[in-house]
Amino acid sequence: MFFALDGFLFAGWVVRIPAIKQQTGASASTLGLALLGVSAGAVITMMLTGRLCRRYGSHPVSVVCGVLLPLSIALPAQTHSALSLGLVLLVFGAAYGGMNVAMNSAAVDLVAALRRPVMPSFHAAFSLGGMIGAGLGGLVAGGLSPSAHLLCLTGIGLLVTAYWGPVLLRHPSPKPAPTAADGKAGPQPLTGRARRVVILFGVIALCTAYGEGALADWGALHLEQDLHAHPGVAAAGYSLFALAMTAGRLTGTALLERLGQTRTLVAGGTTAAAGMLLGSLAPTSWLALLGFAVTGLGLANIFPVAVGRAGELAGPGGVAAASTLGYGGMLLGPPAIGFLTDWFSLPVALTTVAVLALAAAALGYGARNAAHT
Repeated sequence: MFFALDGFLFAGWVVRIPAIKQQTGASASTLGLALLGVSAGAVITMMLTGRLCRRYGSHPVSVVCGVLLPLSIALPAQTHSALSLGLVLLVFGAAYGGMNVAMNSAAVDLVAALRRPVMPSFHAAFSLGGMIGAGLGGLVAGGLSPSAHLLCLTGIGLLVTAYWGPVLLRHPSPKPAPTAADGKAGPQPLTGRARRVVILFGVIALCTAYGEGALADWGALHLEQDLHAHPGVAAAGYSLFALAMTAGRLTGTALLERLGQTRTLVAGGTTAAAGMLLGSLAPTSWLALLGFAVTGLGLANIFPVAVGRAGELAGPGGVAAASTLGYGGMLLGPPAIGFLTDWFSLPVALTTVAVLALAAAALGYGARNAAHT
């Protein structure tokens, strides 16, 4: 439920970006700089959240973030300049980043206890929440102001946390069973090689987070501005992307058990690259929507595999490190695409998603000796 809430709230924000862009009068490049606030706020708090999880446990930290995130989502719709938008997005990003580290740390503990690669299932809940949030946003985009819409999301988020938070607080994180090899449980102290592996998987997360962030921040704008799609259809673009990611992640456990981490990463990266080339360069909105769906299928399991593997190696600290690097991709993405849009065009800028998806595939293949195959 916390993964689903995170995706639901984030999608509710991103589908209103075109309306808030108009409200603030921002250009593409200044909007890109303002959107930088989300990723900057997330990156600033992620390593801190890892330390808080080690000290207080991932469940209480998840609940606290489950309160802060809904409260912060109402802020962007109250702004009327790119500068004020960027400042409030720092707050929203801080809550969003904290939630991601805390809930992923909790999920890593459950994966270790279950001894099955079920991490994609948790991220499927995030994507499902994103699909619902984007779909709801598309339905109300024409008749409800961004302020009213985001305030409604605040209320929904607080209700979900009030209901499910006590469940997390009553149950501490499970302890993983000892391994047969050394009789020890949980993440071991990092050696130099293990630290390099965490960084490698963090870079893989960076490549895929860049693509997720690009479609979240710029996908609806591309459909509406470049392909002249109706606002509802434009909002449906992210919903379709989230639906494809949900489907990919629901089958992710079976895929990992059948193919292993390396082939899952390589196949996902190449599929996402092909889909994003279609999504960014297609001449019609319907072909672009198809490309977004293929991209979602390709990216679906890359981030869960990367963060899960880092968490296996280093616990909450590994999740925080990989997530911080991953959201570095989102940190670079909004301003990079904004400036490339001003210099060339938004479709050309979005092709960088395909380039980084191929990079993730190459790095995944390069990590074949470090990953479980």
